[in-house]
Amino acid sequence: MSQTFFEPEIAEEQKSKQRTIESQGEPPAVTLSADDFSALEDRVVRAVELVKRERQARALAEERATKAEAQLAEEASVVDQQKQEIRTLRAERDQVRQRVERLLAQLDALEL
Repeated sequence: MSQTFFEPEIAEEQKSKQRTIESQGEPPAVTLSADDFSALEDRVVRAVELVKRERQARALAEERATKAEAQLAEEASVVDQQKQEIRTLRAERDQVRQRVERLLAQLDALEL
């Protein structure tokens, strides 16, 4: 009977120790089997490989973006030049149209 009388006290003492450990900020000890540790190690290795691949992909994407921005800047100047050329050609077309209209007007005057 004495054992059953002390069992609640022992359980309460263990709970008290656990609360003390938790309140001190120390995590409870975790026991891992060899298989669990091996599985954890495999997951960490896969995670590291994934991070490496993602960093490489990011570096390649940033390099492609930089090249695309440079190409865009070059093409923007070409577009500006082409816009200017279009304005010049339209102005010339308007001048030719006016000259043709004057010539046609002169021809119409001669027929009368």
